[in-house]
Formats: sequence, structure tokens, C-alpha cells
Amino acid sequence: MIDMKKIVKQIFCLSVCIYSVFNLSAQTPSDALMMQKGEFCFGLNYEYGSWDQYWEGTDLRSNETIATLRRQAFMPGVSIGILNRVNLILSVPHIKTSSSEPNGGKFQGAKGFQDLSIVLKTQLFHREIGKGDLSLLTALGFSTPISRYLSDYMPYSLGLGANQWTFRGIAQYRLHSGLYAHAALAYLWRGLTEAERDYYYNNGSYYTAFMDVPNAWNYHGSVGIWLFDNSLKVEANYMGLKSLSGDDIRAYNAPQPTNKIQFDQVGFFSQYYFKKSLKGLGVLAYYNQIIQGRNMGKFSTFGLGLTYQFKLQFKSKSNTQED
Repeated sequence: MIDMKKIVKQIFCLSVCIYSVFNLSAQTPSDALMMQKGEFCFGLNYEYGSWDQYWEGTDLRSNETIATLRRQAFMPGVSIGILNRVNLILSVPHIKTSSSEPNGGKFQGAKGFQDLSIVLKTQLFHREIGKGDLSLLTALGFSTPISRYLSDYMPYSLGLGANQWTFRGIAQYRLHSGLYAHAALAYLWRGLTEAERDYYYNNGSYYTAFMDVPNAWNYHGSVGIWLFDNSLKVEANYMGLKSLSGDDIRAYNAPQPTNKIQFDQVGFFSQYYFKKSLKGLGVLAYYNQIIQGRNMGKFSTFGLGLTYQFKLQFKSKSNTQED
């Protein structure tokens, strides 16, 4: 006899974090790299993530119903040097979710475009201090859904289905030898998302389909080094997220976008830039592992990507050729 309450609890348990982990994994909006005016960088990342355990509140449990949840993301994006100290970053991820167990046809994965993300990054300060350079930056970001995906269909949902504003501060100190230390802190302001039901419980009864997604703090730190004349970048990093409100997943109940999400993640990142025969081309790879969480899955993710950077050359009309 199938226990449908148990299926509901285990199928839906962990959902909100899917959006949080993958939306925050992008390096460009939070790093200290800047492009000069007129430079363009196109990128395409492939990311694969999975989990077979989740935190219901702070209790780590195994998900026996869907076994392993799988999530693939193709993330095209472009960075534009508007000014020497101002960059614009655009991205639109395409997400596909599935599980290793068919669940008797009761639940299926989802796929489609998630959210359009727009980030304006500005370098506020850059100066040589001691044996290195100190850089201070800020980034303002906005993201919004571009498809009508179901935000409450968890853990298969493509995202939270809510608008989000991100206010980020970035600091980096890099030695002349190539060693660097980097830190970033961001405040995430989130709006409402609409579910396919007109009642839900969030420390009280709400007779509406609109759910208030909790705001959150996101923090990031890394140490790394540039090698081979700034061709290879290698770093170890940490990222965390902490919701400022929300409720825990209740026993025998589906999680929802109002849940309080927290996690600590450690990872490794590397990127190589070709400077001769394939000038402008770059390749990257990374691996992340969540080591502690709340109301989310214990994700392991890895990613591969390509970047291509170039600068537009503008010819002056003042030079004319004589007959």
C-alpha cells in the first residue's frame, strides 16, 4: 500500500533551494574582474547538480521516493564593458529537472527557461597598497521569470517564480605574485510568487495564491592564485545563504516558497585563458558541495563552460585617402 502522505513529503521536500543554489552559483556578478569600455564576453556554461538527501528543517533525511533528483542547466550570458569601470551582465538559464525513479508516472520533471538576470557592476576603488592591489566594487542586479513555470512544483520547479533585486558589495586584495583573497556580501530582496492553490499555511493560515518569498543574505569568500602570466586562475571558495524569515518544512506536508532556506557550500573553481592561437577564448570548470543546510537538498554540482572575449574597434572618419 502506497503511503501518499509520505510521497508528498519526500517528493516536494527541498524545493526552494534549487533556485537559490544555482542562481547564486554564477561567478561573474560577484567577482572582482572588470572589462574595459567596448569589450564583450560571451559565455555558455553547462551545470549538473544532484541530491539524494535533504534537510527537513534541520534534520537530514534520505529521499526514498525519487531516489536521486537531477538538475541540468545551460546558462548563456554576455558581459559588456559600458565604461572602463562599469559592466553590464545579462544571462538567461535553461533548466531541466528529473529524477532517477519514475514514481509510477505520478510526478514528472520540468524544463524551460527560468529567469532573465540583469546586473550592473561598478568598480568604486582600485589602488596599489603595499605589495598588491585593493579593489572595491558594487553590483546591482534584477531577475524576473520569463516563462510560466510552476514555482510550487517542488523539487522539480525551475525557480521561485518571483522578482528579485540583489545589492552586492565586493572586496578583493591581490598580491603582485598572483595570490588573492576575495569577499562579497549581498542582500536579496524578493517579491511574491503565485502558486496553483488558494490556501497555504505559513505560521498561520493564508487564503490566497500569492506567497511572500523570504529575503536573504548571501555571502561569498575565496582564496586563489593567477598563474602562467595571468592565463590560469585557480581558487577554493565558500558560499552561504541565510533567509531572514520563513517557516520550516512540516512533517507530512509539502515545502513551499515561504520556507526558510539556509546553506553552507564549499567549492573549487578554475579558468584558463588562451593568449596565442586561440586568443580571446577561455575554458572553466568548477565543483561545489553543500555541507550544511536547512529546508533544502544536499546538493553536489559540477560545471563546465566556454567564454569568448573581444573588443570592438572603431575607425575614425577624420582620416581620408587622397587620390
